[in-house]
Order: sequence, then structure tokens, then C-alpha cells
Amino acid sequence: MFELLPFTNHNRMDPYRPFRDLEDLERTFFSGNTSLGFKTDIRDTGDAYVLEADLPGVKKEDIHIDVDGDCLSISAQRNASREEKDENGGYVRCERSYGSYSRSFDISGVRADELAASYNDGVLTVTMPKREKTVPTSRRLEIQ
Repeated sequence: MFELLPFTNHNRMDPYRPFRDLEDLERTFFSGNTSLGFKTDIRDTGDAYVLEADLPGVKKEDIHIDVDGDCLSISAQRNASREEKDENGGYVRCERSYGSYSRSFDISGVRADELAASYNDGVLTVTMPKREKTVPTSRRLEIQ
């Protein structure tokens, strides 16, 4: 129906900017706002990274985790509905929420073959063991 937009004060004392609304739209669209996706926390536990993603209302079957090279992609689809009808069967209130969400993460510093995932109470937890750091060895070659 209508979207709620944050209040912006367009002070009429500002210099004339004919494309102000387009600039605001561009800033909103390209700002990297993750409110349309899902929130994640990544912790370093010393020997592994633990990624926790909030996916409330998403069924376990609707979550897909894909590893492609050094990229971990998490996608989820949410289908939730709540209806309230009056005694005649007409809608008094009908709230539906549908959407698909996807995020990708660089996993070049972890062992991709040892990833483990669990889902409990709307929180997806992915444990990613770190790779052993390789210490560069140096040596001097003898000229023969």
C-alpha cells in the first residue's frame, strides 16, 4: 500500500538543487543498506570463524548454503502469512510477508571442506575452521 519513508527536512534556505530527490534516491538505493537482507555476526574463536545469521520465520528447508571456490553464499526464502477474518469470512486484517534474501562472503582464509552449519530458533550458525598460516620460507641459492 504505502511505504513509510524517513522524515527529511528540506530546508528552503538550501541552495537550489533541482535533482535533490534523484540524489536522495540514488543514495538510498546504493548505500549498501542491509535492512532488506538479513543481519549477520562473525566471531573469531581463535581456531575458527563462527557466522551467525538472523533468519526469523524461515524454515530450515528454505535455507540454502552454497560454496563456490572462495565464496560462501547463503540464500533464504520466507513465506509467512497471518489472517484474521470476521464472522462473515471477510478479512479484518491480512498480513503476509514473502521475500528471498541472499548474501555472499569471502572464505579464502578458511578450510571450505570442513564447514559445518546448524539452524536453531531462527539463527543460522556456520562454523568455518581457519586455514593454517603458511610461513614463507626463504633460502639462499648457491651459484655453481
